[in-house]
Amino acid sequence: MLSEFEIIRQYFSQASPTARLGVGDDAAIISLSPGKELVVSTDTLVSGQHFLADTDPLKLGHKSLAVNLSDMAAMGASPRWAMLAITLPRQLLKENSQWIGEFSKGFYTLAQKHHVALIGGDTTSGPLNICVQIMGEVDHGKALLRSKAQPNDDIWISGSLGDAALVLAHQQQRIQLQSVELEKCLPALLTPIPRIELGQQLINYANSAIDISDGLLADLGHILDCSDVGAIINFNAVACSDILQNYLPHPDVINCLLAGGDDYELCFTASTINRLEIERLSAKLSIQLTRIGKTTAIKGLTVLDSGGNELTQEKKGYEHFYT
Repeated sequence: MLSEFEIIRQYFSQASPTARLGVGDDAAIISLSPGKELVVSTDTLVSGQHFLADTDPLKLGHKSLAVNLSDMAAMGASPRWAMLAITLPRQLLKENSQWIGEFSKGFYTLAQKHHVALIGGDTTSGPLNICVQIMGEVDHGKALLRSKAQPNDDIWISGSLGDAALVLAHQQQRIQLQSVELEKCLPALLTPIPRIELGQQLINYANSAIDISDGLLADLGHILDCSDVGAIINFNAVACSDILQNYLPHPDVINCLLAGGDDYELCFTASTINRLEIERLSAKLSIQLTRIGKTTAIKGLTVLDSGGNELTQEKKGYEHFYT
């Protein structure tokens, strides 16, 4: 079985052209570009809570970085550097010597796509846990924030929501998907696409933004709380796949769409005067951008059904300590 330093040397020591000093010393040294601010975020994935123990390590490596890249996208930042702290069960390495190689391949493939350098971290033994810290750059004072939404902003989402949660509902036997449906929805859960370029472009148009990791209602709620505004959204406007649409109005599927989480799409607000430019941006990037409602001066979040009646939704999103 490989030692800690053999694992680092063999799987996590690629050269870093963007860091003055990367893996191999007590700490990394990085230099910011002129006129830029440092943007930093951390996410932890825990086996049995955020992913199943038998998850494909290649896809897990991808997702471990993707969820952090999504945070960079929500800030409009350019991701530059990452640090990885991974806890590996001894039994896993004994029984599956290929696991760490596949994990690192998935991680590095996505990192290289977005020009992210792995510059350090930690490895240890114990229950499988993966913690990634990501760092990026944004022009001074230009980062997208949760706290800048204005009353009467349009509320937008990228992509479609709910498929990742729909897969989880299937795995938990709350919904029964057909095999072809499951295969089409699985990428949403296992290999989400971080909206990096979209976030960078939205700096020009959006007032506020957040990535949808815990569920639309929960994450939009963070924007509303931080900006001291309310919102009205239209349930039928929330973009979803044809597969998810086929299972509505099942209550569990409504939860998947509004509160399921693991979407890693962007939710953002923008002035109505930017509506046409955002529609053009959607076409330019080939990313579906959908208006789902408006912010209001009156606090609170209301979801309306097709008849204009308020839809009662008790669950708002994923609760890390109670789910």
